[in-house]
Amino acid sequence: MARGGQGLARVAVVVRAGAAPLWWAGVFAGGVGVLVPGITGRRIGVMAGAALFVVAAAAVAYGRRRRYAALARSAVRAGKHDVLQDRAVSVRNWRRGHRWWLLLAFVVALVSAFAAPAAGGMLLAGAGTGLRLKAAWLGRRERDGEALLWVRVDWLDAHGGRPAGKAVRAYRSTGIAAGDAAPGGARRRTAALV
Repeated sequence: MARGGQGLARVAVVVRAGAAPLWWAGVFAGGVGVLVPGITGRRIGVMAGAALFVVAAAAVAYGRRRRYAALARSAVRAGKHDVLQDRAVSVRNWRRGHRWWLLLAFVVALVSAFAAPAAGGMLLAGAGTGLRLKAAWLGRRERDGEALLWVRVDWLDAHGGRPAGKAVRAYRSTGIAAGDAAPGGARRRTAALV
């Protein structure tokens, strides 16, 4: 980056990047899994899957919140030479870096249907839901503080794309209107021209 600027990715966008692939992989694996009778039978598999969905969603949504909150509190203002990464680029980079893990998780969820139908798929869908809930929580923090949270791309890359990993030492902040993603990491909706 020129003049000491850093590439910055939105924290909420990176958190949210895995939500859709995990959700849809889980829904598909769960749907296919229901077709297989499995060792436990469909009824037990689906009941176990429902419990796993709730546990996974809660664990992912509430996991490491203290670390995120501490990094958010100590966020420093982004410099004028910092480069804000587009939402689509952040999402693409995260998904590209995790594609083999996502594929492996999907295959394991499918294979697990022979033991407990739909349970593995519902676990994946729960993890995706948890990521979306965590991104929504970050969005509420951003709206309340009227500042968007960003993480250095090099720190993100150094620790497998985890925005609260050990390599991340601090967040940066910008005004609420910066970048092309709304608080929480969703696409920013533009007002229709009148």
